[in-house]
Amino acid sequence: MNDAMHAPLSAGRPYPLGANYGGLGVNFALFAANAARVDLCLFDGSGRKELRRVQLPECTDEVWHGYLPDAEPGLLYGYRVHGPYDPVHGHRFNPYKLLLDPYARRLHGAVRWGDALFGYRVGHARGDLSMDRRDSASLMPKCIVSPQQPYAWGDSTSPDVPWADTILYEVHLRGVSMMREDLPAPMRGTAAALGDPRFVEHLHRLGVSAVELLPIHAFLQNRTLQERGLSNYWGYDTLSYFAPEPRYVPNGPNELRQAIRRLHAAGIQVVLDVVYNHTCEGNEWGPTLSWRGVDNASYYRLVPGDERHYIDETGCGNTVNLSHPAVLRMVLDSLREWAGSYRVDGFRFDLCTTLGREGTGFDPGAGFFDAILQDPVLAPLKLIAEPWDLGADGYRLGQHPPGFSEWNGVFRDNVRRYWRSDAGQRPGMADALCGSRGLFDHRHRRPWSSINFITAHDGFTLTDLVSYAERHNDANGEAGQDGAAENFSANWGEEGPAANEAIVRLRDRVRRALLASLFFADGTPMLRAGDELGHSQSGNNNAYCQDNPLSWLDWGCASRPRNAALVRFIGRLVELRWLHPSLRANRYLDLAEEVLPDIARASFFEPDGQAISPASWGEGERRAFALRRASPGDGTADMTLLLLNPCVEPQSFVIPGPVLNWTCELDTSAEDQPATSVAGQIEVRPHSMVLLSARGSRRGPA
Repeated sequence: MNDAMHAPLSAGRPYPLGANYGGLGVNFALFAANAARVDLCLFDGSGRKELRRVQLPECTDEVWHGYLPDAEPGLLYGYRVHGPYDPVHGHRFNPYKLLLDPYARRLHGAVRWGDALFGYRVGHARGDLSMDRRDSASLMPKCIVSPQQPYAWGDSTSPDVPWADTILYEVHLRGVSMMREDLPAPMRGTAAALGDPRFVEHLHRLGVSAVELLPIHAFLQNRTLQERGLSNYWGYDTLSYFAPEPRYVPNGPNELRQAIRRLHAAGIQVVLDVVYNHTCEGNEWGPTLSWRGVDNASYYRLVPGDERHYIDETGCGNTVNLSHPAVLRMVLDSLREWAGSYRVDGFRFDLCTTLGREGTGFDPGAGFFDAILQDPVLAPLKLIAEPWDLGADGYRLGQHPPGFSEWNGVFRDNVRRYWRSDAGQRPGMADALCGSRGLFDHRHRRPWSSINFITAHDGFTLTDLVSYAERHNDANGEAGQDGAAENFSANWGEEGPAANEAIVRLRDRVRRALLASLFFADGTPMLRAGDELGHSQSGNNNAYCQDNPLSWLDWGCASRPRNAALVRFIGRLVELRWLHPSLRANRYLDLAEEVLPDIARASFFEPDGQAISPASWGEGERRAFALRRASPGDGTADMTLLLLNPCVEPQSFVIPGPVLNWTCELDTSAEDQPATSVAGQIEVRPHSMVLLSARGSRRGPA
């Protein structure tokens, strides 16, 4: 390694990008189209002392490159990029600022906030048009050269879980284990905890087939939040697209690989929530940490004719310029790195509408989608879109291309409003249960394209959804005005925790009805981690900055009788979903088609057993209804009948003909109940759902 501090750089190669060890040295390559010069800076093992600064000797096709003989994995480095400091024309080069390699696969240290991190002089009369000449190296993390073969996967393989069999569990890597008293303290909050057998066992009890991890890319701790004593908990401010968050892998990235391998061995897939729509550098007032100083005009979308300012369709200050081929390549290379080096099974794309924006707006045939869907590595993975952003005409639910599934916010809102007993919600609830056909039944898409959820990280927990009518976000320090104002929630008589046992029991009924709606609907269910444990955020519906017990899951709650029963209840919902194909259609087929005489694939009934007429669908005060679904087999059909009563009074349901041997499989008004035979009619308690099942054949009841 000492020899590397003195060896001259040879030309090296422009590809692959990043710092790549080849056995005898390291090749460095950095895309910077508008740069005039790039300096490679090498540091000692602590990252505090710059030992050498040397110019990359060659530039080929806008890629600067050089080869450093005798350099080895573990070497700490960064870049200084020279060029015009001309914000008016989109250029913000400043060689006094040490920059992270956009392709760095591992980071050493963390950002230490100080005014020297900014390319302009903070407080200067000319604002961001001024140039700051203080060295930022002491405040910056350093890049680490990584080995080419970082982990021996052996004969392990990823589980092959079809979309139709997928149950997602959205979870925060740190928050899921910070309060696990059964784990050693150093292990809590790290990737290693994900592979713990007790956590895997919990996932199996729930019936989960895939964990969806909130961002684990290295991310920035926001200066303003730190000044308020808070932190960037969720991680949606990416600092590096190739490196895991150092706090999550204190013993190195192989901790994450080992956890993924253990999850795979248990049959559980891993999906990453990724943030390619913006970076942590913000708008023109943000710091210069990487892309801005490497080549601002290439990496970011700038306002045409006013390139000093950034196009902001993300609400985070900037928008990554995926229209530029080198930037698109960076994103694709990042995805392939996680798919190959870490063997993740899919990606959930934050603000995916932004990624599909071309010059004329959102386009399902945008280069980003085309590039992924033709890629032999990425196309077979689970691809999930958050189908909205903050730009003009940004809500694009149901409009992403085949091959992508989408978070279905309409499903969430319809189900919440229905069980809150709002008027006029029967059509929306019926559509939600049948896979949101109006949104997704086109271009040969499947029902799994709809990612159904009641709660997610962004919003109320399930417990808070039935405990608070209003958000309570004062702890965020934003005057309680952050987070969504409308949540379609209800407190059912008392705001917050209730001492009244009748209110507690009512809330439990509504929770179970919401969960049954999630797992008995066509589409892909997603459960928010902690909902099964009764986790509450005290009414905070935007806990993005709460890295503390408000957000962390309290596993001590799991043993409480009410929560243990809820875990069993969810496991039962998943079991019933597997037992009955009629609860999880794999294709959009004609609902009116008869699979048996007088039995269509899906039929809707009034509580009196009569078919719902077109006119009565529009009667807003009608709330209760029944949905019968049938899935054909070999001369028989699996049939289920859902009876839904969101009202405050019990509702008697007449079971529609033909006469079959119906069994009551589930009643959400109670935590546990045995299966019983039902004939004629049945009473459904307030705010409850009942599931009946039967087998039918062309010869009569089976």
